[in-house]
Amino acid sequence: MWLESGAEEAARFYVSLFADGKIKSVETIAIPDGGVEVVEFSLQGADFVLMGCKGGPAANEAFSISVLCDDQAEVDRLWGALVQGGEEVACGWLKDRFGFSWQITPKRMNELMEVGTESQRSAVMGAMIGMVKFDIAALESAFSAS
Repeated sequence: MWLESGAEEAARFYVSLFADGKIKSVETIAIPDGGVEVVEFSLQGADFVLMGCKGGPAANEAFSISVLCDDQAEVDRLWGALVQGGEEVACGWLKDRFGFSWQITPKRMNELMEVGTESQRSAVMGAMIGMVKFDIAALESAFSAS
């Protein structure tokens, strides 16, 4: 992950959102035109390296962080925190204020897609297509109506 600047700020924000989030190391490497800030951190057992240095590639949708949430409260909490200063996209996707894309998905969505009939899965997908932030009750309603 690469930012022009503020790598440590971004990493500290991300780890604050997850109970097991942890900064593993922060290092600044001197280079002729300034420095490169390198921050290693972990979220939900996944390790990340975030670099801050001018002239690097901009964050884009080719890279996203996917989070499976236990319930609507967790979806709402993460969505609310991550979208502040960023933007909502569609179908559980958002872009945070640092420019990184996130997929905030309830585990229940995957469960419904695994156990449903073809008609139920299609109804769930149809409901999901119309959502920005996931609404578990609406997904379950679409599933039950089919």
